[in-house]
Order: sequence, then structure tokens, then C-alpha cells
Amino acid sequence: MKKYRIHVQGMTCSGCEEHVATALESIGAVNIEASFRRNEATFELPDDVDIKTAQKAINEAQYQSGDAEVLEPHDAPVLGDEGDYDYDFLIIGSGGAAFSAAIQAVEYGAKVAIIERGTVGGTCVNIGCVPSKTLLRAGEINHIAKSNAFLGLATSAGTVDLEQLVKQKDELVTEMREQKYEHLIGEYGFELIRGEAKFVDEKTIEVGGRKLTAKRFLIATGARPSVPDIQGLKDVEYLTSTSLLDLKQLPKTLAVIGSGYIAMELGQLFHNLGSKVTLLQRSPRILKEYDPEISEAVTKAITEQGMNLITGVTYERIEASGNLKQVHISVYGEKKIIEAEQLLIATGRKPNTETLNLRAANVNIGTKGEIIVDDFLITSNPRIYAAGDVTMGPQFVYVAAYQGRIAADNAIGGLEKKVNLEAVPGVTFTSPSIATVGLTEEQAKAKGYEVKTSVLPLDSVPRALVNRETTGLFKLVADSKSLKVLGVHIVAENAGDVIYAATLAVKFGLTVEDLRDSLAPYLTMAEGLKLAALTLNKDVSKLSCCAG
Repeated sequence: MKKYRIHVQGMTCSGCEEHVATALESIGAVNIEASFRRNEATFELPDDVDIKTAQKAINEAQYQSGDAEVLEPHDAPVLGDEGDYDYDFLIIGSGGAAFSAAIQAVEYGAKVAIIERGTVGGTCVNIGCVPSKTLLRAGEINHIAKSNAFLGLATSAGTVDLEQLVKQKDELVTEMREQKYEHLIGEYGFELIRGEAKFVDEKTIEVGGRKLTAKRFLIATGARPSVPDIQGLKDVEYLTSTSLLDLKQLPKTLAVIGSGYIAMELGQLFHNLGSKVTLLQRSPRILKEYDPEISEAVTKAITEQGMNLITGVTYERIEASGNLKQVHISVYGEKKIIEAEQLLIATGRKPNTETLNLRAANVNIGTKGEIIVDDFLITSNPRIYAAGDVTMGPQFVYVAAYQGRIAADNAIGGLEKKVNLEAVPGVTFTSPSIATVGLTEEQAKAKGYEVKTSVLPLDSVPRALVNRETTGLFKLVADSKSLKVLGVHIVAENAGDVIYAATLAVKFGLTVEDLRDSLAPYLTMAEGLKLAALTLNKDVSKLSCCAG
């Protein structure tokens, strides 16, 4: 018997799955799993049955068979491996991917250890999501107190004590790190080894002069801020996303090189706290990977709020001038100098792989230093897996945790789980926030879809009207034939809370009609999803409240 996975187009429901399974059964296939949501079928065929016979059977059932792949059987569960090893599973790193993998591996009965050279918990809880989002909330409150849209309300804000805010942030970080990471080590019974890990060979690492062997390894060492090569930058003091969150004194002016989600969030944070912020971006528009409507809405929002945005920048040099940093730039041929007390570098992240001695382990890396893995998270060394930011996939802690769990299932459980990142939601916690899932219009067209889109301005969403915050939009991208939702993109208050519903729509193949036929609570931002669906063939401005 050989196991296959084959791409199948045309399935739209569970009934279609049954038709495909019946067609495959008729030619002798067994252990069949058909999924209309993933557009695929997996099954086993006797050695004397050719895969082309299966493809023909699917086509005769009025579905379209695509390419087929042989699913090579993985080794038996690692706990059954022979040999004398110190551990079943050694994990390098202690962030979201590492802890998710360790917990899952322990549940298989494996002997597990995590190796950490610094602070337990990784980026998210220590220097990323948690500290930045709590400070962002503080900034929002300060901004609203200084300026609100309601007549009759007299609100004001005093001087910001950044040192107190940072102290409170640090207390929260410590508490969450203890609860969500450190305390779990004893709870689940895996070991924490302190020190720098370096591979000696394919099955051995060295930590603090101690050599340790394992049946399987997971590399989950994360990533760190990347610093661009700009003349003079190395000679001036600059901030990264890590050091910025530890400032004790609010700068009067802040220049930000970069305009991705980190630059956007931290730039707006300090704007809301009272700094004068300038965002500098090489490309002609911010958020260039997003649909143009998203970029335009966010540009409008931050400009209205008083942030200075300069696009089309060429960096010439950076130098110090007294207490100020001077960024010498050229904008479409015009030379300018941007001066600021503090300079934030937010131009992306790079994987932490340099000190691992991966060559000794025969683990291949890419051009950016990222560890290359297959769909099962296996590296070029079948003993070694990698997950999370070190692979330079979507840089979200929930993706890292998802990958860590799959890595443990495959490495320790002997399963054949593939990573599926087709419906990964992403949120930028600006105000208004930005949330996306699925394909952009351009991506959908590149994949061969005939696309139908709807763009709903935020001033057509009742929640936005009552909030008096109407800069933003909802955009749906759908297959014009089936009306299957391919992507959802939102700029709105609480967009991050809305995007989970959109993620379910994309992941499970819901259609625009499914959204239209679902009840949406009135005066919630989530109602914008339904209104955006109605916008495909109606003018929602001519509907009464809840008439959809």
C-alpha cells in the first residue's frame, strides 16, 4: 500500500466529500479522507493500482483532480527508537513554539528538556506582544483624554510619566511570564537547561561544556530586530522595538525608520503619549503587502491624527548633532534632513541561528539565515525540526505555538501532520486597527481566481457612526463563480476582534451568501462583515437599520 494526497477542485460540501470517497473506494482505495475545505483527499492504494486510476475516478465523479503526492511513511513514534539517548526531545528556545511542543511531547510520555540562554518565555511575553499592547492601551487612553469627538465632554490629560508606565508594564510581564511559562515547567515535568546550545553533530548538542544527545530536536530560537545597512547608523545611538519599550523619558521627537506593523504600532504609541513622530518608508506606500484600499485608509487615519509620514525615501546617511539624530534622506530626488531626539529602527526581524553551528548538524538555512523546513516542519536533517519565527514564516506567537504542537506530534508521535497556513489572521494594533486574513485581491488573481470584491467604507457601519470614528473600511475578496470568501481585510476599531469570524469563513470555505444569511448583532463592528457581503450587489446606504 502507498499513501497519497491529491488536490481536488469542485468540492463544496460534505456531500461532495462522500462522492469523492465513493469514487476512490470503487478502485480499491482505503483509509480515505476527503476535505472540501482543504480541497484535497488522502487515501491508500494497493501497489498494483496506479495513481492515474484514482485521478480518473475523481474526474468521472465530476470533480477535477490535480497533482498527487506520495506521503512517505514517517518513522515509528520516537519512543520506540532504539539507542541510548539522554532525552527523547531536546528543544532549543523557550518561547511559544518551544512550550507548545514541550507540553505536547510530555503528553506522549517523552523525556523532554528546553534549553534557554536568556530569559524564559521568548519574544511575545517579554519584549513583544504583551509589553507593547499594554503600553498601546495606555497611549489610546491618553489620546482620547486629550481629544474626543463628543460635544459636551470636557476631558484632559496631564503630563505622561513614562517611567511609571514602564514599571507597571514590567510588573505585568513578570506576572505573565511566571504564570504562562515558568510555572508550567514544573506543572508538566520537563527540564529547563540554562545556557547556549551548539550542535556538535547530527544527534548531539553542547550546552555549557556539557554534551547532550536526543532522539529528536526542535529549534525554536525565534528572531530579533534586523538593522539595515545605512551609512553612519552604527555610529549613533538608536532604539529597536526592544529598547524603545524600556525608555524612562518620553522623547519630544521620534523618527521611525520602517513602516511595517512594528513601526506603525510603536510610532503611534509614542504619538499618543505626546511625542512628535515621523515615519520614514522606502516604498511609495505603507503596508505595501496589503490591498491598496487598506494602505490608503491607514495613511488617511495616521495623517488625520497628526503623525508625519514620508514615503519614497532613500537613506543617504545618519549622524549625530548634539542631542539630536539627523537622518539625511532623498525623497524623489529632493534632499531632506529629519531631526529627532530618538531614532527607532523597525525594519523587520532576523532569525536567531548564528550560534547554533547548524552545519555540524547538516541543517540547511536560507538566504536570510532562516531554517528551511518542509510541510511537516522537518529540516534537512530528519532528526531535527524547526518552528516559529526562526523559520521566518508568519511572525505571530499563535502561529509559533501551532507549529510547535505539530512538530511534537510528528517528531514524537510519529504522525504526518502538515502545517496549513492558508487562513492565518494578522492584526496590527494601531488606532484604527488593521486586521486581515486570507488572500488579497492581487494574490487571489495570481492564483487564477476570477475575483469579485466589495469595499465598504466605515461610515456605512452603524457602530462606527455612533463611535464617531469613521475612517476605515471592510473589504471582501471572493471567488466570482462560487462566491467563496477568499480574504477579508479590515481597518476599524476592534478589527482584531472581528477578524476571528472572518478567519472561520475563510478556513471553512463559507460563501458571501453564508455571511448574508447569518444574523449579525446590530451596533457591533462585526456587523460590518455582513454589510460588506451585502455590498456585493446592494447599496447598503439605502437600507434601513438591520434590513440586511
